[in-house]
Amino acid sequence: MTVVRRAAVEDAEVLGRLLWDFNTEFDTETDDAEVLAGRFARLLGLDGVLAVLAEDTSDLAVGFALVTLRPAIWYDGPVAQLEELYVVPALRSRGVGTRILALCRDLARDLGSPEMHINVDEVDTDTRRFYERHGFATIEEGSEHRMLCYVGPTA
Repeated sequence: MTVVRRAAVEDAEVLGRLLWDFNTEFDTETDDAEVLAGRFARLLGLDGVLAVLAEDTSDLAVGFALVTLRPAIWYDGPVAQLEELYVVPALRSRGVGTRILALCRDLARDLGSPEMHINVDEVDTDTRRFYERHGFATIEEGSEHRMLCYVGPTA
């Protein structure tokens, strides 16, 4: 049985390793796991940042998610942004990702967020199907147009 829980600053090393695994699995340029762990340690000490960790029965980490909250003008609560969600390959399609996402949504809702945003690469059809199966969409209710995310430098 996999246990899914809110991560603490003390979990930063494990989270850094999982994010490194995620990035290297998909050939994404990444910093070393130690650098990522340091960032997790710093971020998890901030208000509006939370992580979720999934562990198997032997306490081996098998997945995680990172969520940030930011102020919103559209309503009183913050907007939740699912920054990362990863499950080790051997446990995919077994409900671990669903349980991680469910806890992220519960925690965000408990912190006053009525909405969660997620960015997904267009070519990543499996991930897109996963989020669509859980009620996420690229077309906002009442609209006929897809939402897009633009990425660019700040300078």
